[in-house]
Amino acid sequence: MRIIPEPYHFEWDEGNREKNLIKHHVTLEECEEAFYDSHKRIFSTPSDSEERFLLLAKTSNERFLFLVFTMRKQKIRVISARDLNKKERGLYEKDNQTPQI
Repeated sequence: MRIIPEPYHFEWDEGNREKNLIKHHVTLEECEEAFYDSHKRIFSTPSDSEERFLLLAKTSNERFLFLVFTMRKQKIRVISARDLNKKERGLYEKDNQTPQI
């Protein structure tokens, strides 16, 4: 199932624009770049308000990121972003040991 349209378009909530940078030192550019990781992992997660997704990905600078996002009007809206923890990084790396079809 494809949930993300290509090319990607992003929408940034004014309240979240600086939150990820201040709290976790993740820039908007890094958030956007994570979606271009060919080995990214996307999972659906329950939410009362709207359908949300989790993204495990790596940037070109080898930074491993965990993002929560939603889709609104065919645009990606990042809710939060931070570095992967040890368990999440293991999941990302384990899933990427076998070739994708």
